[in-house]
Amino acid sequence: MDVIFDPNRQAAPGAGADSIKDGDQRTFMQDVIEASRETPVLVDFWATWCGPCKTLTPTLEKVVRAAGGRVKLVKIDIDKNRALVQQLSQMGLPLQSVPTVVGFVQGQIADLFQGAVPEGEVKRFVEGLLKAAGGQMPTADLLAEAKAAAEEGDHQTALQLFGALVQQEPENAEGYAGAARALAALGQEEQATQVLDSAPAKLREHAEIASVRSALELAAEGRKARAKLAEYESRLAADPDDHAARIDLAIALNAAGDREQAVDALLEAFRRDRAWNDEAARKQLLKFFEAWGFSDPATVAGRRKLSSLLFR
Repeated sequence: MDVIFDPNRQAAPGAGADSIKDGDQRTFMQDVIEASRETPVLVDFWATWCGPCKTLTPTLEKVVRAAGGRVKLVKIDIDKNRALVQQLSQMGLPLQSVPTVVGFVQGQIADLFQGAVPEGEVKRFVEGLLKAAGGQMPTADLLAEAKAAAEEGDHQTALQLFGALVQQEPENAEGYAGAARALAALGQEEQATQVLDSAPAKLREHAEIASVRSALELAAEGRKARAKLAEYESRLAADPDDHAARIDLAIALNAAGDREQAVDALLEAFRRDRAWNDEAARKQLLKFFEAWGFSDPATVAGRRKLSSLLFR
């Protein structure tokens, strides 16, 4: 686990190294215009006296390396290439201030931005260029492969792929969530929780991560509730308004895989007394929806039934 899931692990030395070079006005046609007919090219116009350039250039290099050769970066010092800058400025490129980054696809300017933007914005910029060229980042391929493995029930492979995704992109919420789901499917719920806890703070409330956390909590609650299924049913037979028993019954039913009956039990509790225990039935139902995913058929049907109770 420690080997597979290490967000700080570095890519293999040299990965994407050939994709970054210094350019000048003599090689601009070859390095940028002609090269972009095969691979999208970012041109980083910078200067030695430019403070923001010192921040942006390493970020550009990091994102380009992560692209694994699917995009190239050419760095051009504007002070050493004044003739080129003047020529491009006459074509409408705003090169009066640096840093300016221009993306070329198929020999044409596709997009540009100015200033030292955050890594996330640089990544989105590169993804846009790749999309314009009919491609995508390697991490998108990894994510698709990982999801396919999970859907096929190959959770060990899915875990390895989601782990590799997070190693390449440490702020990918789907990577953390997918790895945790795979671990849970392999019966390693404690490790799954540890993976979620290892996600950067900014990702903790992401929908994908919140969904997995809810699913893990429901699984733990369900195991306890399953053992008392007969007790809950007996209590409800004696007192149909035992709302606590009905909610516990719903948790047990969900743990047993009967989502439809679990929803119906909570809706019945809500119908009988909406306000009971600070709307506990409705809140438990929403927790189910979060854990199942908003596009799950049981969630869609449950939301429809809940709406009919709320707005009738």
